[in-house]
Amino acid sequence: MATYRVLLCDLMSDQLLDVLPIEQLALDDWIGKTGSMSATVPLPNAAIAARTRACVIPGRTAVWVERDRDIWWGGILWTVEIASTERGMLSLHIQAGGWDSYLDHRILWETKIYKQVDQYDIVRDLIDHAQGIPGGNLRITYQEGKSQILRDHIYSKFDLHKYRDLITQLGSVEGGFEWRITSYRKPDSGERVKELQMGAPIRTGKSEIVLDHPGPVLSYSWPIDATAMANAWRCRGATDNANAAADSVPLMSALLEPSSEESLAGWPRLDGSSDYTTVERLVTLDAHARADLAQARTPRTIPQVTVYMDGRITPALLGATIRLRIRDLWWAEGLTQRYRIIGLAISPPERGHAETAKLFLEAD
Repeated sequence: MATYRVLLCDLMSDQLLDVLPIEQLALDDWIGKTGSMSATVPLPNAAIAARTRACVIPGRTAVWVERDRDIWWGGILWTVEIASTERGMLSLHIQAGGWDSYLDHRILWETKIYKQVDQYDIVRDLIDHAQGIPGGNLRITYQEGKSQILRDHIYSKFDLHKYRDLITQLGSVEGGFEWRITSYRKPDSGERVKELQMGAPIRTGKSEIVLDHPGPVLSYSWPIDATAMANAWRCRGATDNANAAADSVPLMSALLEPSSEESLAGWPRLDGSSDYTTVERLVTLDAHARADLAQARTPRTIPQVTVYMDGRITPALLGATIRLRIRDLWWAEGLTQRYRIIGLAISPPERGHAETAKLFLEAD
């Protein structure tokens, strides 16, 4: 049976503070959104309570989750909740967010101007800028490499941008990229590492994993959601306040819409819009509109499959391709399709429950 440990460290120095007993551990990691971790620390006596009070400090405690000495998750402790039962039994519920959640708590106080700069270099410069300020260095590392996509951006100090929003918006434009901050341990030195990953899209794994249902896939869920679907789109950008004598109106992208009923292929007209209040150039706003429309054209489907942890599934597979094969009453003819893993939620083994993982997928 796999052994999980939660390492509690000082956020700034990464010095180990303690390893506490935990229950009800749950963790998830994603491409495209912040991962999370939660656990309960039982407090059966004064000694454990004192140790916990000394190291569990929201906002300044780093959390690393080990599985058999391998780092499987890392992030920042943000909230704790002390609970007492009627019998006086105490426990502490802790919740942490992935390393990128830190960038939601940092604001760009200076104006940054980029002219024809590779979009990966913009991200790395923003990370360097955030970490170059006293108290801001979380030791997030990155690898070099170019996207070959050049961007022009002006980020004004008056807009009070959060770093995470800037990076996410930069990646969401047409020709953009995915990003995440992964956690692992260097095999030679044992050092714990926080590393920025970028890709268009992010891809990992050298060989394709085949998962079958019935078989290693214990269960699955297949939501199909058309509530956000659209086949016509327009984006709204920054408001022009330069001319005080004129009415202030926002920059608007070109209206992207079907040319005829035939081009709708039987679908009704469905309108959508999005706001990019910091975008001041029409060419950039039009690129956002095209990217958003491409995402909204079809009903959103993110299949979820639950599998036994058989040694093949690890957090390092985020971005990897699997071949999913299902045969049941719904898929009577048999489904065989490639999917990319974009999310992973792990349930460690506990009494009466085997170790399982829920994989969140997108068509590859």
